[in-house]
Amino acid sequence: MTRLPLIWLTLVSATGLATARPNFVFILSDDMGYSDLGCYGGEIRTPHLDALAKEGLRFRNFYNNPMCCPTRASFLSGLYPHQAGMGAMTSNRGTPAYRGQLGERCVTMAQVLKGAGYETYLSGKWHLTQIEDRANWPCQRGFDHFYGILGGAASFYAPAYLKRDNEDASAEFENNPDYYFTNAISKTAVDYIKRAAKTEKPFFLFVSYTAAHWPLHAREKDIAKYHGRYRKGWEDLRSERYASMKKLGVLDETTPLSPRDPATPSWTKAQHKEWQERRMEVYAAQVTVMDEGIGRIVAALKETGQHDETMICFFIDNGACHVDYGPKRSGYYLPEKTRTAEKMIPGNLPAVMPGPENTYQSYGKEWANASNTPFRFYKSYLHEGGVRTPLIVLWPGHTSKNSWTNAVGHVIDLLPTTIELSGASYPKAHGGETLWPLEGKSLVKIFKRPNAEAPPRTLYWEYGGKRAVRDGDWKAVAVGRNKGWELYDLKGDPSELRDLAGTEKDRLAGLVAKHQRWSKKVGVATKNGPRKK
Repeated sequence: MTRLPLIWLTLVSATGLATARPNFVFILSDDMGYSDLGCYGGEIRTPHLDALAKEGLRFRNFYNNPMCCPTRASFLSGLYPHQAGMGAMTSNRGTPAYRGQLGERCVTMAQVLKGAGYETYLSGKWHLTQIEDRANWPCQRGFDHFYGILGGAASFYAPAYLKRDNEDASAEFENNPDYYFTNAISKTAVDYIKRAAKTEKPFFLFVSYTAAHWPLHAREKDIAKYHGRYRKGWEDLRSERYASMKKLGVLDETTPLSPRDPATPSWTKAQHKEWQERRMEVYAAQVTVMDEGIGRIVAALKETGQHDETMICFFIDNGACHVDYGPKRSGYYLPEKTRTAEKMIPGNLPAVMPGPENTYQSYGKEWANASNTPFRFYKSYLHEGGVRTPLIVLWPGHTSKNSWTNAVGHVIDLLPTTIELSGASYPKAHGGETLWPLEGKSLVKIFKRPNAEAPPRTLYWEYGGKRAVRDGDWKAVAVGRNKGWELYDLKGDPSELRDLAGTEKDRLAGLVAKHQRWSKKVGVATKNGPRKK
């Protein structure tokens, strides 16, 4: 691989030694739980991610935001989602914190790294603007090349608003019976890696899968790998994963398993068991196909001689999704007919087995509860089940093999990390606007020394009136704007089962005061404002 002259390639480390600037491959999956991956205790077949984990570093305490858009905004900007304009998904509520698209006071990782001489690529899901706002499409926000969808969800067989760079790419699936979006994302990522190998620049590749977001779409040959695997139901699955997580070291032996969500039935009382099994089988198939694509991405890095100079990070945008998909739901993401003009049958209908193109279903609260083992709650919530997910890092020559860290990290930390390693500069202003200072902290020291004691830090969240703050090992969380605060000691109670709000009133008051100051700073709404078109 041809590289730029040494003056462009290297930066000076804290020791005074020149070190090569790495490539960056960030792989993001969609709507998965803490325990889904094999290397985090799950039974789903993820051998390629498991291999990355065995060669690199795994985080036990890595956080994101509770929904797709806010996490993507924080990842790319190094800011809290409100500062990046994405406090409430892509709906515009008329304030800078809730404009529904990337704001003017932030820049993306692609823009920062492109300014430092990197090639920048995105394959997969964008979901950071209203679709019609071309000024906030990926290629207008720092990416040299983009393949994927502009919105947040789509058919895996015929994805809505599919683009290649700035042009419509729907012809790629319209007459291709073998088209499957996850595979197309992986193939394009491989193509970008091969393209980058022919340039004289390091590269940044963001691989943003829609797996395992609804709809439950997978091919029969992939679903068949899991036939009968979930016959014992969600309770046995939670117990099985819980035991595996303790054996692997994901969980401490003292970490309790939260009770089954009281809103869900026991497996013995569940109806339509064959359909329920099928839902989880399709979900697992979606994850495995993604993992197979990740294997091809890693293979491409090795084949092009770029693997050893590339940092690979895998993370998830939020916890498992509990939404039940109703037959009357509609949207741009749900076509009226399939590519062969077959009528769609949307909704979680037990008479219809999910997986084919004409279905549009989700796997529901029961299986999501299992995905989030051992935690409570789900995507959109700020309890651990909504915001704590895996982070796997392989940085050849720097991360220790099969290592773990208890250090607390957050998705806002990934941009500062790339800045430190690339030698890039974070600008104070862009386009005539003063930028927010970065909120994240570089994780480079943790990557190199996972057992080193990290200083305590404070993290904040708000979404839809739900609120949370983690300060050291203490976390205050509320399930709504008008709901009371709960308080947990995460060191001894990571599953959030013992609410100490009544006995630690002064501590709780201090955390609430911190959250209020943060909310004022970033523009958190005191009530939901009107949506603007």
